[in-house]
This record gives sequence, structure tokens and C-alpha cells, in this order.
Amino acid sequence: MSRIETLIGDMTLAEKLGQLTMTAAGHTVTGPVIAGDSTEAIRAGTIGNLLNLVGAAPVREMQRLAVEESRLGIPLLIGLDVVHGHRTLFPVPLAEAGLFDPQIWERTARAAAAAAAADGLAMTFAPMLDVARDPRWGRGVEGPGEDPWLGARFAEAKVRGFQGASLGAADALAAVAKHYCAYGAVCAGRDYASVDISERTLHEVYLPPFAAAVAAGVAAVMPAFTDLAGMPMTAHAGLLRDCLRGRLGFDGVIVSDYNAIAELVRHGVAADLVEAASLALAAGVDIDMMSNAYRGALPAALGRGLVTMAQIDAAVRRVLDLKQRLGLFDDPYRRGATPERAEALAARRRLARAVGARAIVMLKNERATLPLAAPLRRLAIVGPLSSPEADMRGPWWAAGEVQDQVGVVAGFRAALPAAEILQAAGVAIESEDTHGMAEALQLCGAADAIILCLGEAAAMSGEAACRAHLGLPGRQRQFAHAVLEQARARGKPVVVLLFSGRPLVVPWLFEQADAVLAVWFLGSEAGHAIADVVTGAVSPSARTAISWPRAVGQIPIFFGQRRGGRPADPKDHYTSKYLDLPNEPQFAFGHGLTYGHFTLSNLRVTPPLVTPGEALQIQVDVVNDGARAAQETLFLFVHDKVASLARPLLELRGFERITLAPGERGSVRFLLPAPELRILGPDLTPVFEPGEIEILVGPCAERARLLVETIRLSA
Repeated sequence: MSRIETLIGDMTLAEKLGQLTMTAAGHTVTGPVIAGDSTEAIRAGTIGNLLNLVGAAPVREMQRLAVEESRLGIPLLIGLDVVHGHRTLFPVPLAEAGLFDPQIWERTARAAAAAAAADGLAMTFAPMLDVARDPRWGRGVEGPGEDPWLGARFAEAKVRGFQGASLGAADALAAVAKHYCAYGAVCAGRDYASVDISERTLHEVYLPPFAAAVAAGVAAVMPAFTDLAGMPMTAHAGLLRDCLRGRLGFDGVIVSDYNAIAELVRHGVAADLVEAASLALAAGVDIDMMSNAYRGALPAALGRGLVTMAQIDAAVRRVLDLKQRLGLFDDPYRRGATPERAEALAARRRLARAVGARAIVMLKNERATLPLAAPLRRLAIVGPLSSPEADMRGPWWAAGEVQDQVGVVAGFRAALPAAEILQAAGVAIESEDTHGMAEALQLCGAADAIILCLGEAAAMSGEAACRAHLGLPGRQRQFAHAVLEQARARGKPVVVLLFSGRPLVVPWLFEQADAVLAVWFLGSEAGHAIADVVTGAVSPSARTAISWPRAVGQIPIFFGQRRGGRPADPKDHYTSKYLDLPNEPQFAFGHGLTYGHFTLSNLRVTPPLVTPGEALQIQVDVVNDGARAAQETLFLFVHDKVASLARPLLELRGFERITLAPGERGSVRFLLPAPELRILGPDLTPVFEPGEIEILVGPCAERARLLVETIRLSA
């Protein structure tokens, strides 16, 4: 008999339910501790999993209690939200997605996993794979943006990075794909609100990233807090048991979100905790995080015949199997046993700086304002985000300490040692206080150039951080107008650094500023990364992974919309458009400028008639006719012109990058397997439909900037 079956045979009911229970070790960004102190429960074997415990020494002590003082010696599974780094922080995922570079996505996850494992952790509640098409929703900052195909590639890379070549390695973490499924479609962009979408949207938009994570071998999946058409995901047997485990073939652990099982009572689908625990277990949820429902209520559910011992044993088996795959039975202390070498820490900081610079999106650069011309005698860095290093971390900062973050001023002082750096906040983010404006304007008047640091605080993005108004909070707009007006009068360049975890609706700012960089929240090396781009040491190359609206009234806005029967026509009143605003976003998906200038030509697609077993060879010529070396990102879209169901105007199917010196020419090649041209038919199964397919290549999802060729798909 195997180790796992022997353990299950030896366990009491309380010990089995302990393996299905996860409790927090302290108060963190996820919320307050609900279950209380768990030390004695670990000794008793009635808690088998922890979250939010950080540090090799405390982790080892808790592990020792489980292994050496509990009756069966089953090791603990200990996890944390390692979303974009651990002690060294990388750009938030929405920013990192803008690199369109799966190798980097994997590298940062691998680096974060190594750091977290060195702290004794074995699980991360990441990657977050929710497709986000509503910037009001705060959690969009944690994921890869608006596109399901991009989300699937992000999922694959992050799972590979977190889990490594072997889940049992000392530097590997079990990844948890979250939040399954359609959390990003919450009503009105409000966190935890209800979701009601079509079956087609569910299968075409929200499921693909999770299917990709499962195919990549993800160890665990977390259901969303939300309900879908009235059925909370934590109890959704159709999507958890039948779809995730059945159709997608997932055989790993399903772990609830924080207190989600108890919240089934609030949803109104369970009368009490006993019913809630029964519904979750029947749907396939293995680990109860923080609601104490399994430990406290499943014994009564057994007595009432609502669940069976076979269901409990199946869940315990999956949890123990994951612990075995992680190598916890063989050596429960392998993670955190060896302090990281200084070289590894330095390499991680270098990676954070490089990725941070590459994650910056240059939204505007009028009259070649950037890079700033040297030499600069005085540089004014003003605005409420010019100094608070804590905000550089972003909303999910794991174990990142404030003192380890490089702020904007520190970054420029290091980059420009001969310049005098003048700094003032001017105004606050979360108040109406303007008493510092006069000082800031005086500094701007004395400077050669101005860096204007605006945006939202890190706490304004992330969980429970939704916003109905997506402009600049506080009196930042008033302050920005004053700085820009004074600078124009004196002929001084103003570079806006826009910090946020979402697109901000500030069309007036894009109109008035000389240059605007979307700097998101870039992590530990934010200040150095920003200075690298502004001074020209690095050419900006990132693109927006989400459409940037002109107004909140356009939301939801995304490039994959369908045409409809009356597409917008300015000459026809009775077409799909606004009376007061263009339909198009401020910046299309994929928008981002560089210090070069690229021209595309000569799109070639072969063969002109493709069968289901073939692949398309796609090539386009590129020339950098700008004055500086730069990297260009090109996107491959497809459009099925006539199908059994109306198709989106654009569907992403690839991206490639090319770096060219001034005047240099090159070509970009895509390989598109014919199965990528399948659609989900009327019965939601993949099908080839013969007909004309448009192949489109260009720098963003703005159709006027795309080169187009048409091929035929043969059955």
C-alpha cells in the first residue's frame, strides 16, 4: 500500500479534515485572521495548511510542530500571494504583460519562486488569470489584461516559472491558477459582485487561460468569490467538477479563496455552514481557506448524509499527493534550509531593473521630448508620487520591505549625479490639501526640465480597490494644470510619470503634456528603471495589454468586439456610436511608442489556401527610419469574415519583437498552425469552417495601422 493510502487508512476524521483546512498565520492584505491561533491545532493534526507565514525560521518551526509533534507527522503546505515577486518585487502583472515576452514572464516567476522557497514557502496563490476588460475593477492589476489568447500564453509561462522543471525541487512553488472563472466580468466593475455572461463568452474569453494553465501542469486552482448566473463558483459543480476536472482533465488541488465557503451562506445558496461545506466539497473544493467550514461543519454533514467519507477521502488524497509531489514527505525542511547567496540577490535586483524599464509604456512623446537632452543642471521632480517608496511596490507586495524599494528621486540622483534634483509633492493623493503647490511650482520654475509624478496610490488598485471615477484623485488635476501652464510659458519640457494599476481616464493630460509614460507600479527597482528610460539609457518598448478608454462611459472596451449589424458610420445617424465621443479608445491594445520609428511593408502569407493539417507562414518587412535604435513589437491578428456565428473583428494569434538600429531593415516571421483558425461552433466545440480569413499584422489593435492579406481555409 502506498504512503498516501496508508496515511488515509490511519487518519481519524478530525485529522482528515485538518488536511482540508488552511488557516492564516497573521493579518495581511488578504484580510483579518478569522480562524485564530493554530499552533495547538497543528500539533493535534487538525490543521494541515497555512498561509501568510513568512520567513525561513518561523516556517521551519511550524513545520517542525507538524512533522515532529503531531501523531502522523504529516508536513504542512504553506503558501503566500507571491504575485509579482517576493522580497525583490517585479512590475505588477498588468505592466509585465506589456512586455509580450513569455521568456521574461517565466524568468520573473522563477526568480520569485526561488526567493519565496528560500523563505520556506511551497505554494503561491498565483498566477491570476482573470481576463479584465473593465478598468474600474481593481484586480485587473494582477493579471495579463484583456485578451484570452494573451492570457493563455501568460498562464503557461507563469506556471513553468513558479513550478520549475520539478515540483519537488527546493526552489519550486506549487502555482495556484486563480480566480476560476469569469471574476473579471463582475457587475459594474465592483469586486465580489455577481457575474452574468453568456456560455459563449465564458468559453471563448474566460476559460482559455485556465485551460492553458491546466495543460501546463498547474498544481492547484482557486475558484472565484463570485457567482456566475446565480451559482457561486465555490459551489459550482458544473464548472469545477464537470468542466475543470472532467473536460479539462485537472487532477490537482482546488483551494477555496479566503473565507469563500462560509460566504456561500451570504450568497443565499446555503442555509448554514453545514450546507455550505457540503456544497463546496461536492463541487470538488479540496482545501477550505479560512472559513473553518470543513473542520467545523463536515462532521455534521456526514451525520446528515449530505456528504460521504469517500468524498472526504478523495479530497484528502489530492492534498497529500500534492505534498508528496512537492517533496514535503521526503524532506519537509528543504525549502528555507539554505540562505540565498548574495550573488543571487544581486542578480534578482538586476532583473527587476531590466524588466521594470521594459515594462514602461511611452504613451506620448511630442516633439521628441524624450529622452531628456543632456546635460541637465537642475531637474524638478514633483507630484505626490515623487517620493513614497512604498507605492513603488504595488498592491500585492508579498514580503517586499519599504526600505528596499528605489523611488523616483533616488533613481534620478543615481542616473544624473552631476544634476541638482529638486523635489516636492505639491499635493496629496487622498486629500484636498494644496498647501504644497506654491513650493512645487517655485522648484519647477528653477529647473531645466520637470518630471511630474501623478496617478493613484498603490492601495487604490488590487483587491477591494474598485473605482467609479478613473481620473486623478485628490487635487492632482489642478496641480498638473498649474505645472503644465507654467512650463509652457517658460518653454520647459514636462514629462509625466503616470502611476497606476489600471488605465486612467485623463484625456486632458494626454493633450497637454509633452510626454507621458505609463509607469504602473514597477517594483523594487522602479526609480532606476524610470530613470533609465527617461535619460535614454533604455529605449521604451512595452505596449498596453489593455485598451485605454477616453471616458468611463466607454467601459467595457476591448479590441475583440463584434461588428454588429449597424457598425459605426459617421454619415449614418442610426449606427452604433456615441453622440459625444468616438467609439475608439484613447490608446488601442498594443499601443506604445519607442525612441525609433518603424515602417511596415510587404506582408506575405503562404499558402493562400490552407488545410486543417497545415500552418501559415507569415512574414512582414520592417525598417527603423528613426534616429535611435529601438525594439518594435508586432501583433498577428485574424478575422473570420463569414462564419456560422459572428466573429470578433480582431482575434490575437501571435506577437513577435524585432530590434533595429537607425536605418536598419529586417523582417518578422510568424508561424500560425491552422488549428488556431478554428472557432467554437454553435455547440461550443472547436470546428474548422471553410472560408476567407483575414491575416492582419501591425503595431497595435488599431485596424487602420494593420497590414492585411486574405487567405482561404479549406475543410
